[in-house]
Amino acid sequence: MADKKRLAVLRVRGKVHVRSDIEETLRLLNLNRVNHCVIIDDRKEYAGMINKVKDYVTWGEIAPELIEKILETRGQVTGGEGLTDAYMKKNSKYKSVKKFSDDYMKFKTEIKEITGLKPVFRLNPPKKGYERKGIKHPYSIGGALGYRGGKINELLDSML
Repeated sequence: MADKKRLAVLRVRGKVHVRSDIEETLRLLNLNRVNHCVIIDDRKEYAGMINKVKDYVTWGEIAPELIEKILETRGQVTGGEGLTDAYMKKNSKYKSVKKFSDDYMKFKTEIKEITGLKPVFRLNPPKKGYERKGIKHPYSIGGALGYRGGKINELLDSML
């Protein structure tokens, strides 16, 4: 259990000229539009899906304090309202977003346990843009795509 991690997966590229099987995998990950982000765990089923869509997304291990910040600023419930502590008290067993995010990072709970919370986070484009080589090259050579480890936190923070 200690070796499990939460991953943030962010869609970087659009839907033009995307193969149908890749489009379907992106849909199953709830990544329907550019700058949409989902938080998943690192089980092998997700690893296979991420490997399939690696040319359209970037991903990495997310920090616990960033999960709390994303939930507070970009968490949406059905009806377009933002996620608040009052909503948490009313629709889940948690009293605050902070307590939920702590348990979520420890794998004691899941996002679907909050009634009405949407599993996808709609983010702004990153301040000062993506990396120098743009969205068509992997992160390892200066682009925006692929695995970026802990550096995903800097990108997500610039998108909040």
